[in-house]
This record gives sequence, C-alpha cells and structure tokens, in this order.
Amino acid sequence: MSAIDALLAQARRQLGHRVDAREAAAVQETGGLLVDIRYAELRERDGTVPGALIVERNELEWRLDPTGAHRAPEATHHDLPIVVICNEGYASSLAALSLRQLGLHRATDLAGGFQAWRRAGLGVASGAGSEVGGR
Repeated sequence: MSAIDALLAQARRQLGHRVDAREAAAVQETGGLLVDIRYAELRERDGTVPGALIVERNELEWRLDPTGAHRAPEATHHDLPIVVICNEGYASSLAALSLRQLGLHRATDLAGGFQAWRRAGLGVASGAGSEVGGR
C-alpha cells in the first residue's frame, strides 16, 4: 500500500461515517454546510451543488475556522455540520479530517464526491459558482 493510500485509510477510519449524496442533501436542508473544494476548472466543466460554499482546498482551514480572522460568514461555530465535497471523494476525506483537527467535530465528506452527487440525480448548477475570497 502506498503512503497516501495508508493516510487516506487512516483519515476515513477517524472520520467514521461518510455521507452519501442524499444524506449530504439532508444535511444542507437542515442548516448544515456543503463545501465544494474542487478547483475552478472542474466546477466550470461539471457545475456545482446549488447552495454549496465554494472554497478551494488551499483556503479551506482559513475559511472554516470559526475563530479565524479570515473565516467565511457561514463558518459560525464548531458544532456546524459540514460536508466537504471534492470531485470523487478522495481529497475531501483528508480535508474533512483537517477540519476536525480545527475543532469542527461534525465535519465529514461526501463518499464519491461531486460525481456521486450528480449520479444521484440531485440538482447541479451550471458554471463555476462563487468562491469565497482569498486569504
């Protein structure tokens, strides 16, 4: 097993339950936050999850730390349910674990990523979406 595969497996063990697309939609419907960390080219090509916060991976921790000066307005408290979305559900597992390490104990990720969302027939908005500003 490669080092990154071992790290990913460890991250997923620590996360425990990862959500499927329908569970992610339910999190959003009940006030949780869906966070799309895909880069702009993928969002332009495939679209976005309606209502998801767009934060590219390199800005994630700064934007979602409720105690940080550079936080997004949506990052209101450590108890916020957060579902991180990448393209296929790999980078999002590592990102969600990083958020947990910041104290966002309800952070998890979407198994299968944006592609699973799309396959589930859930809504997709066209275009890149609005990204939270730079740090």
